Amino acid sequence: MLDLRYTVDHPDEVAQGLTRRGEGGRDLDQLAELSASRRAKITESETLRAERNVASDAMARVSDKKSEEFQKQREALRSVGARIKELESELKEIESALSALLLTLPNLPADDVPDGLSEEQNVEVRVGGTRPEMAFAPRDHVDLGLALGMMDFERAARVHGSRFVVLRGAGARLTRALMQFMLDVHIDRHGYSEVWSPVLVKSSAMLGTSQLPKFADDAFRIAQEPHHAEASPGDSSEQAQDVYLVPTAEVCITNLHAGEILDAAELPKAYCGYTPCFRREAGSYGKDTRGMIRVHQFDKVELVRFCTEQDGPAEFERLTEHAETILKLLGLHYRVMALCAGDLGFQSRKTYDLEVWLPAQNRYREISSCSWCGDFQARRMKCRYRPAPKEKPRFAHTLNGSGLAIGRTLVALLEQNQQADGSVRLPEVLWPYMGGARSLVP
Repeated sequence: MLDLRYTVDHPDEVAQGLTRRGEGGRDLDQLAELSASRRAKITESETLRAERNVASDAMARVSDKKSEEFQKQREALRSVGARIKELESELKEIESALSALLLTLPNLPADDVPDGLSEEQNVEVRVGGTRPEMAFAPRDHVDLGLALGMMDFERAARVHGSRFVVLRGAGARLTRALMQFMLDVHIDRHGYSEVWSPVLVKSSAMLGTSQLPKFADDAFRIAQEPHHAEASPGDSSEQAQDVYLVPTAEVCITNLHAGEILDAAELPKAYCGYTPCFRREAGSYGKDTRGMIRVHQFDKVELVRFCTEQDGPAEFERLTEHAETILKLLGLHYRVMALCAGDLGFQSRKTYDLEVWLPAQNRYREISSCSWCGDFQARRMKCRYRPAPKEKPRFAHTLNGSGLAIGRTLVALLEQNQQADGSVRLPEVLWPYMGGARSLVP
């Protein structure tokens, strides 16, 4: 979340950042009023506590505990104590209201993020690989997958419902091969530490990485404990919480350091992990209903990095380069797009989308989104680092990106490497993972 003090002390800068994102008109005055009221009540409470301490000392020196003077002082103390309790209750309500408001405010875009309010105003940064030229009409991944016996949408719908696919034979093996290949590259070449995590997370974890409350409608909540109690990010206690299927491994991995203070010497920390991911796709009714582009369950290898504030921009470029490496090794044609301010994700300061070319659609489609979140997530999770011994801790900067989305990588491989006879050429780097097979044949 945004820093409350900065938001209140720099309302014009915050309003400008929100306007760039298309979020103008937010009621920052209410935030300022609540913050001022909070400070006033804290000051009053601290003053009363000091007065109570002085009065208690004075009462202790009164020898006659039945005297009129002693009784007056005791009544005065009771009144002070009652007011302190009132202030505590009022403060709790104000802080709850402040938190609720802050949780609705998105991150502010970095200064070098392009202006614009829609994806049409995103800016191409670079292009990688060679666009395949075909002397025949390219088939889409659905037709290719069905002909190769790799995909089964009919049985998937019968067993699981719409927007699911069952991968069989070479499809299942290619998915597993891509997962292993991506992990091997990121671990052995880029130095990431692998994480294999559960796919059930508590609501506090979803809140910590900004999936809640903004994207509640897009998440699969699979259980709700009775007598639900709110828990702050980083709280490891067994309070009753909602439980969710992860929308991305980012939630699992980034929250590993919730509530911790890291040593600056440990940074940057780099993790990668595979998980199945689950999304309701609540806002995509009628979109991409054919094939594997937009499904409720998909597979992904995620990259997560923790760093200091000054290293954020360089770490962002590094993480993006690592995700690009997979596309380069697979020989896929793609482009890197800098998202404009209005197209940024809720928690992102700056994002590059990697978009892979799909010949059958004659367009690029997102295959990875790499984001620098600044201290936005860390502030929610209470993840900090200590710059030096005895120095005050600071919030860490977090970064994440797909390295890559496995299903969409499979789609791109099929479409870009298809041959006129319906076979699909496999890139050399995958041959060892596919039992030596160099192509897929109908």
